[in-house]
Amino acid sequence: DFMAFELIGLVKRRKACLSIYYYHNVKCRREMFDKDIVMLQTGVSMMDPNHFLMIMLSRFELYQIFSTPDYGKRFSTENTNKDVVQQNNTLIEEMLYLIIMIVGERFSPGIGQVNATDEIKREIIHQLSIRPMAHSELVKALPEDENRETGMESVIEEVACFKKPGLTGRGLYELKPECTKNFNLYFYHFSRAEQSKAEEAQRKLKRQNREDTALPPPALPPFCPLFASLINVLQSDVMLCIMGTILQWAVEHNGYAWSESMLQRVLHLIGMALQEEKQHLENLSEENVVTFTFTQKISRPGEAPNNSPSILAMLETLQNAPHLEVHKDMIRWILKTFNTIKKLRESSSTSPVAETEGNVMEESSRDKDKAERKRKAEIARLRREKIMAQMSEMQRHFINENKELFQQTLEELDTSASGGHDNSPVISDAKLTALGPEQTRVAEHRQVVMCILCQEEQEVKVDSRAMVLAAFIQRSTVLSKNRNRIIPDPEKYDPLFMHPDLSCGTHTGSCGHIMHAHCWQRYFDAVQAKEQRRQQRLRVHTSYDVENGEFLCPLCECLSNTVIPLLPPPRVLFNRLDFSGQPNLSQWIKTISQQMKALYLLRDEDHSSKSEELNIVFFCLRNPYSESIKEMLTTFGTATYKVGLKVHPNEEDPRVPIMCWGSCAYTIQTIERILADEDKPLFGHLPCRQDDCLKSLTRFAAAHWTVSSLSAVQGHFCTLLASLVPNEKNGNLPCILDIDMFHLLVSLVLSFPAIHCQDFSGVSLGTGDLHLFHLVTMAHIIQILLTSSTEENGMDQEDTSGEEEVAVLTLYKFLCQCTGSALKEVSSGWHLWRNLKAGIMPFLRCSALFFHYLNGVPAPSELQVNGTSQFEHLCSYLSLPNNLTCLFQENSEILNTLVESWCSSNEVKRYLEGKRHAISYARESNKLIDLPDDYSCLINQASNFSCPKSGGDKSRAPTLCLVCGTMLCSQSYCCQTELEGEDVGACTAHTYTCGSGVGIFLRVRECQVLFLAGKTKGCFYPPPYLDDYGETDQGLRRGNPLHLCKERFKKIQKLWQQHSITEEIGHAQEANQTLVGIDWQHL
Repeated sequence: DFMAFELIGLVKRRKACLSIYYYHNVKCRREMFDKDIVMLQTGVSMMDPNHFLMIMLSRFELYQIFSTPDYGKRFSTENTNKDVVQQNNTLIEEMLYLIIMIVGERFSPGIGQVNATDEIKREIIHQLSIRPMAHSELVKALPEDENRETGMESVIEEVACFKKPGLTGRGLYELKPECTKNFNLYFYHFSRAEQSKAEEAQRKLKRQNREDTALPPPALPPFCPLFASLINVLQSDVMLCIMGTILQWAVEHNGYAWSESMLQRVLHLIGMALQEEKQHLENLSEENVVTFTFTQKISRPGEAPNNSPSILAMLETLQNAPHLEVHKDMIRWILKTFNTIKKLRESSSTSPVAETEGNVMEESSRDKDKAERKRKAEIARLRREKIMAQMSEMQRHFINENKELFQQTLEELDTSASGGHDNSPVISDAKLTALGPEQTRVAEHRQVVMCILCQEEQEVKVDSRAMVLAAFIQRSTVLSKNRNRIIPDPEKYDPLFMHPDLSCGTHTGSCGHIMHAHCWQRYFDAVQAKEQRRQQRLRVHTSYDVENGEFLCPLCECLSNTVIPLLPPPRVLFNRLDFSGQPNLSQWIKTISQQMKALYLLRDEDHSSKSEELNIVFFCLRNPYSESIKEMLTTFGTATYKVGLKVHPNEEDPRVPIMCWGSCAYTIQTIERILADEDKPLFGHLPCRQDDCLKSLTRFAAAHWTVSSLSAVQGHFCTLLASLVPNEKNGNLPCILDIDMFHLLVSLVLSFPAIHCQDFSGVSLGTGDLHLFHLVTMAHIIQILLTSSTEENGMDQEDTSGEEEVAVLTLYKFLCQCTGSALKEVSSGWHLWRNLKAGIMPFLRCSALFFHYLNGVPAPSELQVNGTSQFEHLCSYLSLPNNLTCLFQENSEILNTLVESWCSSNEVKRYLEGKRHAISYARESNKLIDLPDDYSCLINQASNFSCPKSGGDKSRAPTLCLVCGTMLCSQSYCCQTELEGEDVGACTAHTYTCGSGVGIFLRVRECQVLFLAGKTKGCFYPPPYLDDYGETDQGLRRGNPLHLCKERFKKIQKLWQQHSITEEIGHAQEANQTLVGIDWQHL
């Protein structure tokens, strides 16, 4: 029975709550709340105001309170129940609020002299007083008529200005400054929360405009004749008694008998009355007599026996009350308005004396305010001076106590400053060169970093504990020119040579946050243990997959799946003394070829014992890295291998170093394309996280060979070099058209130390880097000339007899001879040189980034800004002649043979005969597909799309791939396919063929962008289509015409190009856990 009784009570309370909600709800209040106010106004207009107020006091059970003269004083002596007092205060506040509504709400046609547009204007003004609002929010907050129209469109431009959206957010309507004077703090459609927000927003706005923070009642339209008597409520005797009583409580400053909210309502009512009297006087005509005399009534003191002060006198007293600082501006406004009304009355009776008195009162009030502000400013200034003097004294005291330490610090600073001064001319005055024997020598800087987990600082050294960066490795097709190429068998695939179509690369990104390796390991072990417990309890996916090594960065919660070790510049460790004269390219190739023959002979012998002994003998350079760093080198290398090839980890696999070199090259190519597309300089504009990532990744890739099999790395170098310098041992290598030259350069340079460590000829490592770079650059030049379009367009030619034009034309003619005249004849050297410069620029830019991070040579200032001579500055930085064809002339004795061998390949002949395709340079940057400006075009396209597997039936959820433009039948059983032993939807399956597991889709019927990464990760993203009010319409609920916002589409494209889709999904799933529970693989 007790439970049944409680249940009945709960149901009743819920029904009462629902009734109150719908009573004030925007959809229902017009027929309920608003009409109740009109009925009250109708009744009050036909009653005596004093009689009405007595009824109000009786209904609110407040008559006893206001009829007791010493009600406020009793609380200082009697131990009264505070809950009862609080309840009485709340009732007084509600009664005053009801009076404000009855007298002030006159914007309904028939009540006040207004029309329907005035009513909707007022609604909009008060909604925008809370905060700027989007169109859809504003429509929801406004009442609808019988035609379900709000009428907003006809008046919105009069009261608000539209602020267009940026890359995020929505278009917002902001209230015009001239409309803020119409703000009413006690607007009857405000909820308590809205009233509080509006009050705070309006006070903040006034402070920004350096105005006083008073929120006076606005000037209201006059009542219609039938309701004109309502204003007499404000000057009725009972109303004046109520006002005087509450002000008296505030003057006596008793904390129980009154509240600030109560006082604020009284001040608002006084302000309303003053505004009414002012309007009456301003609109006074000769035949009319002003019957509203509120100012005169509040100036009279109370009658005997109480002899209480007048309302005006109490207001002047409260003006200087320290406990009413918040209300001072409002009281000041009331007194100022009172003086203005007094002047109006006296001017109408032509009394100059009274006018002078009014001016004196106003001026004296203003002088008092100025004096008060000046006094406070002087106090604040003296306090600041006192605090500064104390701090200065504390500083002196600290220096005296620690004099020796302070002197030592100054000496160290002087020493470091002088050391920096000595080294600076080497960098600033000399030409900056990134590689080769003439490489600019840079003083090694100490790199001290802090672990985000233990907050301990440590210097990055080769023999210290490893410091690591959180990183995320992913397969990528962002640069791909052939998405149809797939790896048939990852276990047997040889990734040594990257095809120029860059069909699938391995990208490494980082959030840039640093940890100790052992701190990270403890953190990752804790994450693993926590996730095991979570899976046992909840059986749900998280935003990261611990089984695949994923975790969230402890600081920024960015998705990561490995760590990159921080290393000092590695080439300094591997460089040997160069006591021999530096050979030219021909001599160096002969020397290297002899070393390679020796290695082949050793490899042909028994590997079980002799080769190991010889390796020990030849590898005279002891591995300089600590055990901790070597472990992290192996960890990151294995992670790159596992993700890049989608195989199980195996640190002994000889393909591990190849994948590390490939990830370094691909990441640099990605960054270079982003900078080029955004028209940014090559250096100086990378975010810190990308700069730290590239530096750490390049240094890691350069050091990884020290933890790999030496013979395997040497074998990779020999095979790579054989693609440019053929030998009889390496056959069946890809032709020059099927090799990405930047990947080849990175792999050659980073594997060369494995050969150089056994070289006792005295040739420096820098010389080998320079010759390898020159050799690959020349091969790339041949690539460009073979594949570039030789059609001479109608562009105006510049000087065609320059040295570069003549030299490149000569080289092209030599190519024609080598290919048996299969190349088209070209007579314009200017077009050839222009094509060559344009084609080789991305390679040079990538090479500059690579050698900058590898050798640590600062970039020239000319490359840190956009300029017209970027090509020349790049050539200078990379030790190249401005006329690139000089490389062929300087090394003609061997280069002629090499070029002939490159051109004699069967694949080159097939290409020249038109039997196969080849990549031409420079490669265009990939972009997302072009979308129509009008969204209805996409809807029409989707409506014509039929499910490919269900016999022509219309697709329920047509989804457009934004990468390749394919329309898919998503979220449907008919188009599910099996992937890695699991049924997946069309979109998930498409991501594995189009984006290596990452996809961007537009769900056409929902107008919603879908990000997918793998089978368990996904999120929804705002679409790039906006209506005229700058808002998206996900779900197409509002039905407004939608148009493409190019800036938002570029933002989505930038996320894709920067490989940030997976990171965006991770952040979205962490912020909204409901996304984790969605079965993304079925979409």
